[in-house]
Amino acid sequence: MKFLNFLHNGSPCLGVMLGAAHVLDLGAAWPSRPAPASVDALIQAGEPALAITRGLLQQYGGADAGPHVHRYETLEILPPADPQGRNIFNVGRNYRDHIIEGNLANGRPADAFPTAIEFFTKPRTAMVGHKGQVLRHASLTNSLDYEVELAIVIGSAGRDIAVADALSHVFGYTILNDVTARDLQRLHGQWFKGKSLDTSCPLGPAVVHASAIADPDALMLELDVDGELRQRDSTASMIFSVATIVSALSAGMTLLPGDIIATGTPKGVGFAMRPQRCLQAGQTVRARIEGIGELVNTVVD
Repeated sequence: MKFLNFLHNGSPCLGVMLGAAHVLDLGAAWPSRPAPASVDALIQAGEPALAITRGLLQQYGGADAGPHVHRYETLEILPPADPQGRNIFNVGRNYRDHIIEGNLANGRPADAFPTAIEFFTKPRTAMVGHKGQVLRHASLTNSLDYEVELAIVIGSAGRDIAVADALSHVFGYTILNDVTARDLQRLHGQWFKGKSLDTSCPLGPAVVHASAIADPDALMLELDVDGELRQRDSTASMIFSVATIVSALSAGMTLLPGDIIATGTPKGVGFAMRPQRCLQAGQTVRARIEGIGELVNTVVD
């Protein structure tokens, strides 16, 4: 099941994908009221809501028309997350080859690897959806960069979660492009400001339920800019696995339903190239993850 938020007649709606080309408006098709109106509301509603969704998918399976069915390409897709929720949690430096390229670009020893998970956050005010515009912020940065990442969506609350139990707390997965102003990172001496500018968190297009992902630590990620492949790797290359990340973040700290955790990016970022190849207005960025889909955004002044 792939869940998404979208606009219809100016109102936000909750949908589930019917194949690759159509979306069922769950709010309109829901057999009772109130119906969940967003991905976060569906997560909060728990297993009973998922059971109803499975029934609706059986009822509408294969439908390509009807009062509650829309063509995916005609919809304005919103980020699949509540804009009022907690900051998005992020993991830095979680792919060895990305760490090496970053170390070399910053004059550090190539083999200086982290010994613990490096966490930081991005505000949800930075979120933008599929086909949304990413602001270039030319007055603030000369080195706006991209980072394709697998994002975990938490389904059930927990603290001090054991690694063996961590995946049972995951509702699903989505794509996050951790857009970053590299010069602001250096200016402020930490990651938050350079990763928190408005529109610097493309997210989506959908949250894929965990039951559809056999192994989150074996997914191919890709990112291209104007059709040129820049990043390609597997989550199998992560230093810290999905379960390890969830467990570590929950140590002494309660995770809540709807929390999002981005898991780091592979090599191929623009700032590590020589010369640097950072994002420019007019460019289109496509981030893809196996089993989840494609997140497309255009950079604008």
